[in-house]
Amino acid sequence: MAGERKRVLVVGGSGYLGQHLLAALALELASAGAGDVDVAFTHHRDAAPPQLLDALPGVRAFRADLRSGDGLDAVSASFGQPHVIVNCAAISVPRACETDPAAAMATNVPSSLVNWSLSFGNDKSLLIHLSTDQVYEGVKSFYKEEDETLPVNVYGKSKVAAEKFITEKCSNYAILRSSIIYGPQTISPVDKSLPIQWMNDVLSQGKEVNFFNDEYRCPVYVKDMVDVILSLAKSWLSDGKKIQVLLNIGGPDRVSRLQMAESVADVRGYSHSTIKSVPASSVNRGVASPPDISMDITKLTQMLGIQPITFHDGVRATLDAEASTL
Repeated sequence: MAGERKRVLVVGGSGYLGQHLLAALALELASAGAGDVDVAFTHHRDAAPPQLLDALPGVRAFRADLRSGDGLDAVSASFGQPHVIVNCAAISVPRACETDPAAAMATNVPSSLVNWSLSFGNDKSLLIHLSTDQVYEGVKSFYKEEDETLPVNVYGKSKVAAEKFITEKCSNYAILRSSIIYGPQTISPVDKSLPIQWMNDVLSQGKEVNFFNDEYRCPVYVKDMVDVILSLAKSWLSDGKKIQVLLNIGGPDRVSRLQMAESVADVRGYSHSTIKSVPASSVNRGVASPPDISMDITKLTQMLGIQPITFHDGVRATLDAEASTL
């Protein structure tokens, strides 16, 4: 790839992780010493967020439908063949997937995206695909990448199907099994509720709130997630060596929703008295949820040398960032 302009495409770039990634790509990859880098993203809505376009004027936007593949040919015709494709697009709300399994499978298994990328030649692009910790059954702590995937809901099943499709079709891929991603709000605020901000809001009101005490995750700070993607992208753009990797991407701490709320309270100085400990079985969410899908991230730290920050430090960084924008 030496001497040619590099092109990075973020699919689902107007979402939460996508926006954070685009901001980092625009800033870091272009000055990474690997040559000039062009960045573009796809969005599903009719128009890309104006705030995002204004903030990142060098980044190009394309409307595309991941289910049908409509719009992808316009990307290659105008932007060119991407050297790196980062797929952040998904129906990621488990209940929504349970309600419409067909839509979940059509969106979360990126068959149109993969087939489009293969049209350039099977070894021409690196696909970095966001999967989930919900591929695991949730009956033990600290799952490793080689552990069996036995998802308990449609969301997890759709992500397992996506992983299988990608590993069978693609010559170069990095599949990232992400836990809950948290951090500051995006350039163009996303519609969904952000976990730390929501906890801070409800706790600041001094009213009693229930939090599950028996569901465990390894939440990952968004900037650590971005660093993982940047590391993989830079490696591919600099030497083009074959990449076939599956990684758990989580923070170092195994925490329940209750412990997450307590960390927010500690950072903000709120009393723990309004935080009520309840089992997950106390609420019918309309979808099965795995009890413990904490992940072992040894492979991540050894392979990329990235040490995700602790949950407490991530909460502090998130709330500090929010306060600085007020």
